[in-house]
Amino acid sequence: MRDLLTDVLIVGAGPAGSASAAFLARRGLDVVAVDRAAFPRDKACSEYLSPEAVRVLDRLGVVPDLERAGARPLAGTVVRGPRGARLHGLFAEARPRPARPTGLSVPRRILDARLVEAARDAGARICESTVLEDLLYDRGAVAGAVVREPGGRRLIRARLTVGADGLHSLVAQRLGVRGSGHRPRRFAFVAHIESVRDLGDSAEMHVESQGYVGLNRIGPHLANVALVVPAALAAPARGRADDFFFDALERFPGVQGRVDRRLMRRRVLAAGPFAVWSRRVIADGALLVGDAADFFDPFTGEGIGAALRGSEMVAEHGAAALAAPGPVGVRRLAPYAAARRRAFGGKWVVERLIGYAMAWPALFDRAVERLGRRGDMAHTLIGVTGDFVPARAVLNPVFLARMVL
Repeated sequence: MRDLLTDVLIVGAGPAGSASAAFLARRGLDVVAVDRAAFPRDKACSEYLSPEAVRVLDRLGVVPDLERAGARPLAGTVVRGPRGARLHGLFAEARPRPARPTGLSVPRRILDARLVEAARDAGARICESTVLEDLLYDRGAVAGAVVREPGGRRLIRARLTVGADGLHSLVAQRLGVRGSGHRPRRFAFVAHIESVRDLGDSAEMHVESQGYVGLNRIGPHLANVALVVPAALAAPARGRADDFFFDALERFPGVQGRVDRRLMRRRVLAAGPFAVWSRRVIADGALLVGDAADFFDPFTGEGIGAALRGSEMVAEHGAAALAAPGPVGVRRLAPYAAARRRAFGGKWVVERLIGYAMAWPALFDRAVERLGRRGDMAHTLIGVTGDFVPARAVLNPVFLARMVL
């Protein structure tokens, strides 16, 4: 097959990749995105969209279609601590107020397929069932990739290559920037269950010493049920994920008896480990976005929101880097890396603090109890995790002291 020439090659057509493709194509660039999957496809995910994520989806024009397909409004999050403490944070009560008072809950099978369609509508070419084999280089800079399509291999040459290929990013691995460690290693197990008892219009997070469970309504009678446990406790799931999943749920007092195995409507999907990160998000001729750049623990629900917000940065700074002729080196891409640090730096700290606090049940429960008693603080924390309240609202001595004193 003949070589393909393009301005931008995007590896991965999930939310980060498809949204980046749509925004870049709208700017008049020639964009090709490849993905090993064929859409629609299922994905292990909490399927939780913050108000900030919905803002980006609104820019893409897909919100009405998602709502017609059954997306549910999401009012906020309830957190239950290991010893029974409880807080309920509402997006609409946080300050500053979000662009809309609710987030959305929608299955990835619906969301990802609609975003692929939006990218195609914008003029991007989306190549499904296409696997990245290796990156191409020209004088030390990334210059595209070798991919394997159903019909054989093809060389796709591009001035800018975007790694949007998720948690186990092959682009990041080929660039030599992927690392691990320095954070809890966790695995997630996710299923769709009908008729979860007493589930309202807010997501629920139930924390115990052995991990946590998230409950999230994704349809009139359907819920996303996610179990996240340390890697050391996930080993027994090998070859028996369904049994492991339902046995583990019964060890969480706030979940016990609410989830009926007989009403499982999608098999248990697994993902992890989550303790991976990229030391750099730019290289000569390439950049990373979404989980390929940095992974957010599902507890904070920031994964899809960060992917979509990152796609806006890819469009803005990627297009600027391509505007002048010649190689797209790291100096041209440096504004993208700086924009990511400004947007996500504080949230990375909040996510790490929450993740490590869960290892200390008494401390975590005390913080939840204090926040639950002071409703404005609960709303603020949920606003930070919802991406529309600045992280400094939480990362200051007064707020942190009031959490535990």
